[in-house]
Amino acid sequence: MLLYSGHEEDNAPHTQGVALMLSKVARNALVGWESDGSRIIKASFKTKKERITMNIIQCYAPTNGSIGDQFY
Repeated sequence: MLLYSGHEEDNAPHTQGVALMLSKVARNALVGWESDGSRIIKASFKTKKERITMNIIQCYAPTNGSIGDQFY
């Protein structure tokens, strides 16, 4: 399973955006996920410990100086 946050149009360039590739085990443990624009994604997973949820946050930070100034 692929969780993707970014451009969704068919002809959009593959710039920005972040993704998480999930195994079958991770997919079964997935509680939910959300994105905040095209640069950040958060996925929540149940763990083997009762009442403990693990949150994974993946983000994309630009490497170009001029874009980086706007980002930070």
